[in-house]
Amino acid sequence: MKITRRSIALTAGFAAASLVLAGCSAGGTGDSGPVEVRMLVNITPNLTEDWWNELVAPFEEANPDIDVKIQAPVAEGVKATLPQLLASGDVPDIVETLSPTPELAPELVDLSAYDWATEGPLAEQYSIDGKVLMAGVGIQLQGVYFYNKQAFADAGIEAPPATTEEFDAALEKLKAAGWTPIQTSGEWATQVAFQYAGAPTVLSENPDWFAEMSSGDLTFGESYGDTVDRYAGWVADGYIPADSVGLKYADGEQQFLAGKSAIYPMGSWFAAAAANATDAPEIGVFPAPADEGVAPAQAANVANPYVIMKASKQQDAAAKVVEFLVTDQDAVTAQLEADGNFRPGYEYEMSDLATEMQAIVADTEVDAFTPLGDGYGDRTVPAGYQVELNTQVQGLLTGTTPDAVVKAMDDWFTANR
Repeated sequence: MKITRRSIALTAGFAAASLVLAGCSAGGTGDSGPVEVRMLVNITPNLTEDWWNELVAPFEEANPDIDVKIQAPVAEGVKATLPQLLASGDVPDIVETLSPTPELAPELVDLSAYDWATEGPLAEQYSIDGKVLMAGVGIQLQGVYFYNKQAFADAGIEAPPATTEEFDAALEKLKAAGWTPIQTSGEWATQVAFQYAGAPTVLSENPDWFAEMSSGDLTFGESYGDTVDRYAGWVADGYIPADSVGLKYADGEQQFLAGKSAIYPMGSWFAAAAANATDAPEIGVFPAPADEGVAPAQAANVANPYVIMKASKQQDAAAKVVEFLVTDQDAVTAQLEADGNFRPGYEYEMSDLATEMQAIVADTEVDAFTPLGDGYGDRTVPAGYQVELNTQVQGLLTGTTPDAVVKAMDDWFTANR
């Protein structure tokens, strides 16, 4: 692994924690007899502690020698909780929702020997140095555009755009028909439309983009320069209103649900908001297209990733628990349904919109799935990239020139790699 200034700082924290653990952890696999397996999980309004206990209850009934204890994180979440537990030596056996990173990898059990891990969703994309360190449940789509079907009909657009050229032509038609073509907002959401505009092409044509950006073999201007110009053109043509940067994320979402805009770039979790909205327009979804002749990369994250900690004294029992969580038909379906995620072969009661996204997942070649933002697995860039990108894209809405944005991003990579 390349040693960078970001990895030095993070690795030092985990290394210190490992020293604390050295005297108390056997890293063993002896799980004979009744054992307790502690699982640190994400707690949300959908995924309550009771919900988690109900999820693992069938496993405990079938495996009376293994007691699964659900552990809630501190208020800041799992990502903030795990370093605290590592430092204290009170390490859970399983951690849910936290994806492997090069910095965390030395603390994790290699799951490469388990088919249920290597054959799971996005297993290869999340691997690090050839090791599968995570087993996931499903796929959370990014890189999709939700659209108002009435707006498309008003503009005479008969089918969702299949290329960026068709997409830009659709924006022109929507504007001419009196619609706000693209809905965006401020806060973290501003950069979403930018990434969707460029990533399907850039990441398809540059499969080593994350590594090359981290090493300096590729610059932001060389890869995303055309996207900066294209996005600035959208602003200049009024396809994205410049004052949308002043909207909160939730307000932007409501604008689209109220039928005030035509296209909403957002992750698949938006389907839940659409399903719960009253008087929402008829909404469809299509994958963000790439340039003509380019097979688009499809952005996606794994849903419900599970890792097993090396410090666990119950690694075999923990592996049985994770195998159940990622392969049992009822357990997988329950997890997918709870957060509106997808996996081919697993069906639950879906809205028409969710069914369309399930079809996108099923129709996408596994190799076409890619991370966005800071990335995951071996495909990462310096932490904080997405935050900086968001700041610079907001600049495009408030008068910063495309050349200045490109320079700022290249300077940021130089300073942070």
